Amino acid sequence: MDFDDQLRRYFGTADLDALHPEAFAAGTERMRVDFGLETNGGRRFALWTLMYILGVAPDLDVAFKDAAERDAARDFMDLFDRANENPD
Repeated sequence: MDFDDQLRRYFGTADLDALHPEAFAAGTERMRVDFGLETNGGRRFALWTLMYILGVAPDLDVAFKDAAERDAARDFMDLFDRANENPD
């Protein structure tokens, strides 16, 4: 699934700017539940990355018990944050 598909799944729209705060909160809660229930490592990591992008991801030590998964998440965080830095 692509990014827009995931947004539609959890929020009913790919346009997050059009969401009411209550709809955003409900969608992120569904994401947290799915994250907690997911057993496939790849899907779990992908869901965590979406939550990170949206600013609602759990802390790494809570999200990932495996050190390699935490390292991969840190790498993603660094890449994402660098890509979104303002070139001031």
